[in-house]
Amino acid sequence: MQNWPNPFIEQRADPFILRHGDGYYFIASVPEYDRLEIRHAATLEGLRDAEPVVVWRKPQTGPMSQLIWAPELHQIDGKWYIYFAATHTHDLDALNMFQHRMFALECADADPLTGRWTEKGQVQTPFDTFALDATTFNHQGKQWYLWAQKAPDIAGNSNIYLAELENPWTLKGDPVMLSKPEFEWECRGFLVNEGPAVITHGDRLFVTYSASATDENYCLGLLWIDIAADPGQPENWHKSPQPVFTTSYDNRQYGPGHNSFTSTADGEDVLVYHARNYTEIEGDPLYDPNRHTRLKLIEWDKDGMPIFGVPPADTL
Repeated sequence: MQNWPNPFIEQRADPFILRHGDGYYFIASVPEYDRLEIRHAATLEGLRDAEPVVVWRKPQTGPMSQLIWAPELHQIDGKWYIYFAATHTHDLDALNMFQHRMFALECADADPLTGRWTEKGQVQTPFDTFALDATTFNHQGKQWYLWAQKAPDIAGNSNIYLAELENPWTLKGDPVMLSKPEFEWECRGFLVNEGPAVITHGDRLFVTYSASATDENYCLGLLWIDIAADPGQPENWHKSPQPVFTTSYDNRQYGPGHNSFTSTADGEDVLVYHARNYTEIEGDPLYDPNRHTRLKLIEWDKDGMPIFGVPPADTL
């Protein structure tokens, strides 16, 4: 059983860890929301002390000039990509929502920490609305794009959408909606489904996502599909009626969510997530810097379903 220090990395929200080739890469939201930085280490534990390298800073003006959120690092067809959300203003729109859209950077060099990153622009979707938290995965010989977005005709902040990719920054065909906030635990504070992440196990593909406001109500939900079924058909997906990872008042872990997945050197599946260790937040939770990155092993039950358990208490 792995017992990582908790927190694993302080003041890094929306954490994403990629196990790739010669080790591990880490990228996340920084409290200033002003840059993209990557860490690399030979081991998972080594990420804690690895030097962050800034690979991109936000410009002074324009659509990518404010509130850089939830970056992810991926390799597709031998090139590196960073997906992230950004906006042109801190102001809220007429619906009282932030005005983020999704963007992509590309690096054709071997090392994403030293290579040259180029801006590929906004990832366009059918709605020109609040959009964020994109991830990507390869499945059934296709590259898929999975994200959260506000729909003009659906109440709430965001739903989960899936589309095939024409190239790493261009959608192919019409997106399908996989989930919207409908259960009580998805609608606390705000009606939110966001931060999707993908993991496969046995004969299923799973998507976790985060629900509700980013305070102690934040939690993880779960979708899954048979690994041979067509992910582009919403009726093939199943949704857990209960959250699968929630605040632990006993362990003083509040609002666990916005996760990704990685694995140990031994191939054990790891949940990578953020949570706070207090609830007394002044002002908007987004401007409270103490969402810390944390790690937890995932167990699998006899039916092949994930057991996320309870967020463990701080050890530091």
